[in-house]
Amino acid sequence: MTLPAIPTSGSFDDSKARVLERILREAQRTGALTSVPVNEIIVHSKWFADAVPASARTAVDLGSGAGVPGLIVALCCPQLHLVLVDRRVGRTDTLVRAIHALDIADRITVRCAEISEMAKDSAWAKHFDVAMSRGLGPPIQTLNLSRDLVKPGGTIIVSEPPPDSSSRWDTQQVLALGLKGPERLGAVAMFHVKHLGPENGEFTAS
Repeated sequence: MTLPAIPTSGSFDDSKARVLERILREAQRTGALTSVPVNEIIVHSKWFADAVPASARTAVDLGSGAGVPGLIVALCCPQLHLVLVDRRVGRTDTLVRAIHALDIADRITVRCAEISEMAKDSAWAKHFDVAMSRGLGPPIQTLNLSRDLVKPGGTIIVSEPPPDSSSRWDTQQVLALGLKGPERLGAVAMFHVKHLGPENGEFTAS
């Protein structure tokens, strides 16, 4: 994994770091996480934490899998109430055990759900200040699903290829979704969800 520079997110205490490392190594053992060195996985995830606006209080990690980046962001950003979403019950059961082991269950929720269905639920649609993901499929699909869960004025954060890669974002599609971006920050890209005015209708893109 090639990382651009170093994120500035603060560290968490040693006891939680040790628990987190055990959780990630177990995920690697079971095939839920790649064999990239655990330290690199944590550093990469800290770029997501760096990109979270200071004013954000609610966030969702889409396709959380083994809890990357969600668990790391939760430890770096104690002000956040975070929802970790995955459609596989085996993964969400493991995530529930992880948040209890890390003693963060008071502000972290785990949901087993299809993201597309969650985005249609009035309890969750336009609910979050931030949506983050390492990638849910084609880039524009990732933005579509994320945008539907984020409040106007909120932020979408997605993992990006190395800085020397060509851009994978279509400017017109991004604009059609009512988003501003991408703004690159280290290993991630940020998109800002525009505020809707009375003259604006629903933004869509395909």
